[in-house]
Order: sequence, then C-alpha cells, then structure tokens
Amino acid sequence: MTPSSSLLQIRDLHLAYPAAARQPAVPVFRGLGATIAPGVAWIGGGESRGKTSLLRLLAGELTPQHGQLQLGNLAWAAPQAAPSAWRPQVAWFPHQTEGQDDWRPAQCFELARQRHASFSDAALSDLVEGLDLAQHLDKSLYMLSTGTRRKVWLAAALACGCALTLMDEPFAALDRNSIDFLRELLQDAAQHPQRAWVLAAYTAPAGVPLSTCIDLGD
Repeated sequence: MTPSSSLLQIRDLHLAYPAAARQPAVPVFRGLGATIAPGVAWIGGGESRGKTSLLRLLAGELTPQHGQLQLGNLAWAAPQAAPSAWRPQVAWFPHQTEGQDDWRPAQCFELARQRHASFSDAALSDLVEGLDLAQHLDKSLYMLSTGTRRKVWLAAALACGCALTLMDEPFAALDRNSIDFLRELLQDAAQHPQRAWVLAAYTAPAGVPLSTCIDLGD
C-alpha cells in the first residue's frame, strides 16, 4: 500500500439523531463521502457540526441510517451495525467515560490491550515517558487534571497500533511539552504507508502534513 492509496472509504453516509415526539429527526450528515488515505487525516468544522459523531461512527459506536464504509478489505453497509471485525481495527477511547473515575491508568491500558491484539507495550512505555505520565500511574482518574486524564487515554489509543486511530481534540488541555511531543509523533505518523490517524479539531494541527481533510462546515 502506497502513502497515496485509500485506507478508508466513506460513501453516502446519512446520520440523524432522534428528535422530540412528532418532530423530524435532526440530520447530522447527508450524503457524506470521503476517502481517508494513510497518514494523518483532519476532520474540521464548527460547533455541533458532527465531528465527534463522525469519529464515533468510524469507531463503530454509531450506526448511520444509510451509507457504506470500507476499511481495507473490511466492508460495512448501513443500516446494519458494524461487523464484529471492525472495532478491533479501530483505536477509539473517549476522554469522558462513565464508570471509570476510580480506574488507574494501568486499567485503561489493560482495556486497550484486551481490545487490540496489536497493542505494543514498548510503544506504551515511550508514550508514558513522552507525555510525562509516570508520576500519575498510581493515581485514580478522578484525581487527575483534565489534561492528564486526556493524556492517559491518548497513550492507550496510540499504543494500540491499529489501522485506524481516532482522536477527538487531542491537543486540548495538554501542557506545552505534551503538545510538542504529540505534534512530533503525528509528524512521524504522517509518513506511515499503511495506517491512519484521524483527529477531529476546530483547526488543523500546525506543522503536521495531512493526507486527508474533511471539512464539515461552520
């Protein structure tokens, strides 16, 4: 697979959320199509334009009303739910998850390890160092700042080695050293010929070459 080839095909996606009684459903996407190439992809758009919804859909958490997706040789056609083989190919760990406030980072990393056979402990060790997490490994998540909690889940996702890694506002609330570390990581990832890192943010990451841009509008 060359750097310019397609890793993920998105065709004619329609997604709408249920509305109040006797009200029409609220559309999020209508006929969305895109091709995500290996490297770093950016999903942009204004408030409530569906950036996080698209990530959740790509992760297999949401099912569109209509459309097709193809990740490598794995196809998924709505309105069927994502096939069982889909989620192991996609690293997605939301920063806000109910019922995990008492978890320690090791439990977050173990969840990622169990979900993804490609999880790398060597990569995790580098991420813990680069994101300055070692001093926080014995703390529960509720004891951590928002930025540190986000770094825990970023480390979990980035260590998975999946074909597709999804990140929602990955630079938000991070300290300067962690921002620089993550930017350097993404600069290296931009050259990868077989994997894609998809990040959703209001603005594209400065200094990171992008293989794909999906603008959901203002």
